[in-house]
Amino acid sequence: MKRSHKLLAWIIGVPVTLLIVLAAALVITLSLFDWNKLKPTIDAQASTAIGRPFAINGNLGVQWMRDPQSQGWRAWVPWPHIVARDISIANPAWTKQPQFAHLDALRFSLSPLDLLQHRVRIPTLQLVNPSVDLERDAHGQANWTFDLPQGGTPSAWTVDLGAIGFDAGQIALDDATGRVKIDAHIEPLQQAIPYDQIVAQATADARTQAVSSAGRGAGTTMDKQDAQDQANGTSAQPSSYQFAWSAKGSYQGAPLEGSGRIGAVLALQQSNQPFPLQAKLRIGDTHIALVGTLTDPIHLGALNLHLWLAGSSMAKLYPILGVTLPDTPAYATRGRLTATLGRSGSRFGYHDFRARVGGSDIAGDIDYVTGGARPKLSGKLQATQLRFADLAPLVGGGGSSTTAPPPAASDRVLPTQTFRTDRWKAMDADVTFAAGRIEHGPSLPIQSLSTHLVMDDGTLTLDPLHFGVAGGRVDGMLRLDGSAAPMRGTLKLGVRGLRIEQLSQSFAAMQTSLGEINGDAALDARGNSVATLLGSSSGELKLLMNNGAISRNLLEMAGLNVGNIVLGKLFGDKTVKIDCAASDFVAQDGLFRTRLFVFDTQDALIDVKGTVNFANEKLDLDVVPHTKGIRLFTLRSPLYVRGTLKQPDVGVHAGPLIARGAGALALGVVATPAAALLALVAPSHDTDNVSTCTTVLQQLRH
Repeated sequence: MKRSHKLLAWIIGVPVTLLIVLAAALVITLSLFDWNKLKPTIDAQASTAIGRPFAINGNLGVQWMRDPQSQGWRAWVPWPHIVARDISIANPAWTKQPQFAHLDALRFSLSPLDLLQHRVRIPTLQLVNPSVDLERDAHGQANWTFDLPQGGTPSAWTVDLGAIGFDAGQIALDDATGRVKIDAHIEPLQQAIPYDQIVAQATADARTQAVSSAGRGAGTTMDKQDAQDQANGTSAQPSSYQFAWSAKGSYQGAPLEGSGRIGAVLALQQSNQPFPLQAKLRIGDTHIALVGTLTDPIHLGALNLHLWLAGSSMAKLYPILGVTLPDTPAYATRGRLTATLGRSGSRFGYHDFRARVGGSDIAGDIDYVTGGARPKLSGKLQATQLRFADLAPLVGGGGSSTTAPPPAASDRVLPTQTFRTDRWKAMDADVTFAAGRIEHGPSLPIQSLSTHLVMDDGTLTLDPLHFGVAGGRVDGMLRLDGSAAPMRGTLKLGVRGLRIEQLSQSFAAMQTSLGEINGDAALDARGNSVATLLGSSSGELKLLMNNGAISRNLLEMAGLNVGNIVLGKLFGDKTVKIDCAASDFVAQDGLFRTRLFVFDTQDALIDVKGTVNFANEKLDLDVVPHTKGIRLFTLRSPLYVRGTLKQPDVGVHAGPLIARGAGALALGVVATPAAALLALVAPSHDTDNVSTCTTVLQQLRH
């Protein structure tokens, strides 16, 4: 070899050899270094960073190993594998417990090459037997909020944590603000359980609970949703469960207990490593079950869960979910829950769900979005079967709701149960609802329902509001302003084409009456119940009936005690055929005054004058029969109606009522209201009915 070549090899070889020697010396030094000497420095730096005492009380060791996931020349670079034992984090001075968290050990590997780029990359952080005590006092102070250093230049270092692993542990929560107290424990399973096996078991358990809470019909509803999920293939997941958890405590005064299973490694960034979740909770008489997976847990970016809910009333979900729902009968529901969390707002979706509420089957999709002035609930709901009695709590009718005690017995007929407007401002809503088939009682032949519900800053609006009733329709709108005290209400309804023969399937005489009912209502009111709203209402109420029939049995079935007594006084127990009935009321502060109220029968024209006061439910009416042709009545004097709706006092006037206006029909002072009612004749499809009522009203105009 030439001398120049040897010199060049020596110049290159010496530094390389020296570098190898230095690297080997560094590795040996690091391997033999007593890392426990750094614990005081680490403890001090960590304590300053989190604003409370941090300590590594046990051994701190480092082992150097190659990373099996690295490739190429990087695979030869050793990684430090760090194990810190007996770690404790103290609590603030105001807490009940001395420690916030304790770990038997903390294990993780660190990428050394990323440190050159000011990046701390930790693929997996393993927590060994973690114990955490979470606490918040009545003033809102929370021990999970750390006092981090403020100000200064932003750090050039970034932390990249891939996943968190854990084994057995325990978590305690004592939240005085939310009135929550929970003790939870995590234990490893003897063997991993496949995801689909947990789904099948959770589905069977949820169905059993649904039947227990809402009856056998709920089981059928859940079965339909299970069949849909299987058809969509949403149950297949490659994950497995490796830990079991259990919890006991209380939630806002109600007892809480729960159990479930979870996976072993919580991947914070890898979307191809879903974390399996399963839970079964009971809070009071509300039962919650879920099973599914979580990806990107920092943002809940791919939360995909089957969710079951069951209980005595959906209103009881408000303190649990923070979503304002109405009082309902017992219910059970199942659907798919998704969620995305963000700094400026979050979105939760409950899609493809089916619910059994009382005797009703409801399905649809809803979304709940936060981040605006108020949270907002939106969606589309459809009832394949709706039992109208299940809607009673929504209109202050009592029903099966258990969230409030039943009203005390009183002399009132109108519902006095108050609307729960205190929660209306907690959430906005925009929901469309339709029911194609409605189950109803024999005296309430509502066949279909559709509406658009909007809740905006405490104001509830149903517009448009459509009912299919007795072969006809009811169209209108309802607005209730719950932000006002007392609540303000506006009602506008138009009734067209209600078939008299369909009004009562149980009343034989109605089957031969082929007329129609048309009407209009426009009322403004204030109050927090049906009784107080009607008791303060102002506006107009018009109603026209053609070729109907009335009997005491029908009025008794409809709960019209007053009409039942009056009819008995006039006609006895027989069914009375009515050629035309016309009524026109004007209301002011709950006092409804008759502008026109007549019944045209084959025997007589019955004129009713006076007032009905819904504020106190008192009656002040005079009923004057005007005989047609040969007198068939033994009653020679008009009737008076006094008392209340619940306890009416009906008697015979001793003398004529000229001073009260009993001769109004003869004097022709009803021309204006009669003319107004002619507009309600036009929509009728029955020409005989048109001519009957048109003739009567035309006669009253002259």
